Amino acid sequence: MFVGQGFDAHRFADASSGREFRLAGLRWEDAGPGLEGDSDGDVAAHALIDALLAAARLGDIGSMFGVGATAHGAGMYGADMIRETVGALAAAGFAPVSASVAVIGNRPKVGPRRVEAASALSQAAGCPVSVTATTTDHMGFTGRGEGVAAIATALVERAGTEAD
Repeated sequence: MFVGQGFDAHRFADASSGREFRLAGLRWEDAGPGLEGDSDGDVAAHALIDALLAAARLGDIGSMFGVGATAHGAGMYGADMIRETVGALAAAGFAPVSASVAVIGNRPKVGPRRVEAASALSQAAGCPVSVTATTTDHMGFTGRGEGVAAIATALVERAGTEAD
């Protein structure tokens, strides 16, 4: 078994950008402007990707998907990026076992959609993923309402080593 940790943070896009708000593999229609980023800005998905890649010692989201508007990951949805990451893990002989993602920010309110968010991330990752949320009590960029962050931990195993 191997454990990895990931982190991601994005600022809110300008209200006139038209970016939809994506978080934990879901579209949040009433959450206001979306998050800036080369892809969909889904910090929960991106933190989970980094955690999975770190656990398998396969680098990070930037090394897998690139950085910038013309990178491989540009315009991709976080859930699709997770599925591609799980494919890379499988090709390297690893399988996800479980993961946890904590969303840090004032909005959107994750609680009402926590089960749905955990289900979306679990489906994409092919393992149970728990989702929690917190604020920073008005401290830092998330506390000032400038954006959202997420931290994730993932457990992976060598493929074919599951307990019977």
